[in-house]
Amino acid sequence: MERVEIYTSKKKSILLLLGSIAFVALGVWLILEADNLTGWRARNPILTRGIGITSILFFGLGIFVSIKRLIKSEIALIISTEGLNVNPKKSLTEFIKWSDILGFEEIKIQSTRIVIIGVKNPEYWLEQEKSSFRRKLMQFNISNYNSPFNIASAGLEISSNELNEALNKYFDKYKNEA
Repeated sequence: MERVEIYTSKKKSILLLLGSIAFVALGVWLILEADNLTGWRARNPILTRGIGITSILFFGLGIFVSIKRLIKSEIALIISTEGLNVNPKKSLTEFIKWSDILGFEEIKIQSTRIVIIGVKNPEYWLEQEKSSFRRKLMQFNISNYNSPFNIASAGLEISSNELNEALNKYFDKYKNEA
């Protein structure tokens, strides 16, 4: 077995782009029509404009991200004989050796399947993280799932079943070699 590189999904990026365009359009409409709306929305045009601006900013970022992913697929996960890199485009601090992995657990939030990567000494990984925002996310993951790392296959070009299969296959083969 050699190295497996998993990229973000172009099909899912197109869906993100279309959805983001729709919400940006809705945000523009809310800003332009805030004074003309009737019903519950007419009570506070300032709030309506605020919702429109928030929609434009948030989903405008979605448009940017989806176009960036459509132009060039981003690598999202590397599975190798040495271990996993769960964030290869950002840093090498998230390379996890097979010997540091305890196993994998799948959870479901709404209809999204997420693989939790059980690691030895989760606090070590928290200390290695330089970004305060990512450190907060890792703290949340540790307190809720006992691990700083998780992988959702929703945005990847691999199904959840294929991801689980690949992770467990490599883990079973290389966990004692590292």
